[in-house]
Amino acid sequence: MAEQKDIYKNRIKALLSQMSKGGRGVPYKKLYASCKGRRQNAAAFAAAIAELKRDGTITEDKSGIKFCSDAGLFRATVSRLNRTFGFIEREDGSEVFVPGKFLKGAMPGDIVMARLLPPRGELPEGEVVSIAEIGFTEFSGTVEKEGNTVCIRPDTLSRDLMIVSAIDIPVRVGDKVLAEISRRGEKHSEHRVRIKAIFGDSGKAKSSADALLYTNGIETDFPSQVLDEAKTAERKGIPLDELYKRLDLRDEVIFTIDGADTKDIDDAISVSRDENGWKLGVHIADVSFYVKAGSELDNDAMLRGTSIYYANKVVPMLPKELSNGICSLNPQEDRLAFSCLMKLDFEGNLTDYKFSKTIIRSRVKGVYSEINTLLDGIKSGEGVSVDLAEKYGGLTRSILLMDELASILTANKLRRGAPQIETSESKLIIDENDVCVDVKKRERGRSELIIEEFMLMANTAAARLAKEANIPFVYRVHEDPSPEKIGELVETVSVMGIAVPHFTSVKPKHLAEILEKTKDSPLAPVVNSMVLRSMAKAKYSDEPLGHFGLVLDDYAHFTSPIRRYPDLAIHRILTDLCYNKETPDRIRKRYAAFANEAAHQSSERELVAMRIERACDDCYTAEYMSAHIGERFEGMISSVQEFGFFVELPNTVEGLVRMDTLKNGPYDYDGRFAFTKEGKSVYRVGDKISVICAAANVSAGQVDFVVEGDCRLEDE
Repeated sequence: MAEQKDIYKNRIKALLSQMSKGGRGVPYKKLYASCKGRRQNAAAFAAAIAELKRDGTITEDKSGIKFCSDAGLFRATVSRLNRTFGFIEREDGSEVFVPGKFLKGAMPGDIVMARLLPPRGELPEGEVVSIAEIGFTEFSGTVEKEGNTVCIRPDTLSRDLMIVSAIDIPVRVGDKVLAEISRRGEKHSEHRVRIKAIFGDSGKAKSSADALLYTNGIETDFPSQVLDEAKTAERKGIPLDELYKRLDLRDEVIFTIDGADTKDIDDAISVSRDENGWKLGVHIADVSFYVKAGSELDNDAMLRGTSIYYANKVVPMLPKELSNGICSLNPQEDRLAFSCLMKLDFEGNLTDYKFSKTIIRSRVKGVYSEINTLLDGIKSGEGVSVDLAEKYGGLTRSILLMDELASILTANKLRRGAPQIETSESKLIIDENDVCVDVKKRERGRSELIIEEFMLMANTAAARLAKEANIPFVYRVHEDPSPEKIGELVETVSVMGIAVPHFTSVKPKHLAEILEKTKDSPLAPVVNSMVLRSMAKAKYSDEPLGHFGLVLDDYAHFTSPIRRYPDLAIHRILTDLCYNKETPDRIRKRYAAFANEAAHQSSERELVAMRIERACDDCYTAEYMSAHIGERFEGMISSVQEFGFFVELPNTVEGLVRMDTLKNGPYDYDGRFAFTKEGKSVYRVGDKISVICAAANVSAGQVDFVVEGDCRLEDE
C-alpha cells in the first residue's frame, strides 16, 4: 500500500495543477476518478490525500481539494496560547498573532493550516483553518475547583481552566497531575480531559520536577536489557589481558578534582615540568570499552544524549553500575582510561600530543573547595589544616604546578581575545524532605578554573587530531553571532553609556572589550547576560566550524563520556584510529553516518536537558521563596519587558515586577531596557531596587515581586 500511496500522491499533485483553476477545488470523487483509481485502491488514495493534507500541500473546503498555496494557506505550529489569543509560528520562524475565536481549539504543538487576516496591530494576524496534526494530548497541570466543577490548569497554558469530564483516579484540589485530552471541541472551552496519574502536591518542587521529566519523555529508569548489560560489565571489571595491552600509569601522580558530592567521576589529571616545558595528562574514563557500538547500552545512551542534573538529583545517561561504578575514576582503584598526553612549551603552547589507552589509579578524590582552601593557605602563608595536609600529602607540588600552568593557559586565552563571560549560577540547598531551604550563588574558585583550562587543552587536541587525520568526528562548534543580534547589543549598551569598540564585523575581542569596560561596574551582571544572549548557541557538528567564544579553530568534547554522548562517540572513533590502528579510509566508511547522527542527536538532547534543568531549578527556587512571602529584599533590575521587569537578588533568585503593580504610572516601555515617564527613565536595567516577595508559584516556577514604596537604592 505504501508504494501505491506514493504513486497516488504524485498523480494528485499533477492533476491539481491541471484541474484546480481560479481558486476552485476539485471534488474528492472527481479527483479519485481522474486518478484512474480502482475500488481496491481506495484506501491508498485516502492515505495519500491525508498525508498531503498533513504536510501542508493540499487542503479541502466546500469547493473541493486544492493546493494550500492556491487557497492562501500556510503551514504553522501553535507556539503559545494566552487566555484570549495565541501565536502560531510559520516554517520560516516568524510568528503570527491569532485571536482566540480564530484558533479552532488548537493547542501548543499542534500543526495547523492557517491564512493571514488584515492586521490590526504591528504583528501579522491570522486564523486557523484546520488542524493538520495534533501535537498536544498529554500534559501536566494542577487540579483546581471553580464552583462545583473540578478543573485543571495546564502548566503550559495561560488560558482559563480546562474542564475534567471523567476522573479515573481520586484527586484533591492542588494535586499536580498528568492528564490527557479525551475529546477535542471546536473551542478550547469544549475540550474535555481525564487524569492519568498524580505526581503529588503542586506546592512541592519535587512534584513539578517529576512532572517535567515525564512530560518531556525523560525515562528515570533503565530498560532491563540495558541494566543487564551494565551489571555484566561491572561484574567483569577489568579483563586481565587489558593490563598487558595498555600503557600502565598506575605509578604516576594522577588524581581527580570534583564537587564533594560527585559520584560520576570521569576525568583525572597529572602535571609535571622539565627542561623542555610542561607535560599535561588528562585521563578520561574509558567508557567506550564497556559501551560497545550497537549494544543496548549504546542505543539507550544515544537516545538520552546526556545526563540531566537539577537541584540535588541526576538522571544519568548510563546506569549507576557504570557511571558510579566501574567507569568512575574512584580513588585507590584500578581503572581503564583513555589518556590525552600533551607536551607544552613554557609559554603554554601545545607542541605535541598523543592519545593512549591506559590503566590508572587515582591517588585521591580531590574536592574543589578543599583544593581552593589549600591553595589559599599556601599562597597566604597561613598554612592548611591537619586534615587537608594529610589528605593531600605528597600532592602539594603537583597542585602548585597545576595552578601555575593553568595561569599561563588562562593568559593565553585572554590574549586570543576570548570573552570572559561571568554568569550567575545557583546552588540549591535541599533538605532531607526534598524541600529547597536555601539558594546561594555558586562560587567558582581557583581549582574549578584549573580543571576547565586542562579540559580545554585535551578537547582541542582531540579535535586537532581528527581534523589532521581527516576522519569523521563530532565537533563542538560555536558559530559567529548574527549581525542582527550584535546590532541590538551595540545599540543597547551604547544607550546605557558604555563605550563600544568600533568594528565592521564582530570578533571575540570586541565582546571581550565590552565586558572588560564594565567588569567593575554595577552593570556587569546585566552586560554579561546581554553579551551571552547576543552570541550563537554552541552545538555539535560533524564539520569543524571552530569555536567563536573560545577563539579556537579546533574543538570537541572528549572529557565527559560518562555524561555526554558526543564524548563517548569520539572516544569510539579515536579508539579505532589510535588503538586499533585503523586507516582513515576505513574509519571514514565506518563512521561518516554515525558522526552526523550523533552530532544531530546530541545537539537536540542537550537543548532538551538544559530546558528541563532550568525549569526544575526554577520550581525549587520558587519553593524556597514561598517561605519568604512578604519579606523585603534588595536586588537589581536584570531585564525589562513590556509587561514588567525582572529583579535579580544577590543569591541569584530572579522575580518579576509586573507593570500593573507599579505605583505612579502609567509608564512607557522604551523597547530596550527601561520604563520611562515623561521622557525620563524611572526603572532601568542595572538599577538597584528594594522589593517585597509578593507570590511564589512552585508549580510554574515563578516568583513575583512588588516594589517597596516605589524606591530604588542609590549606589554607595
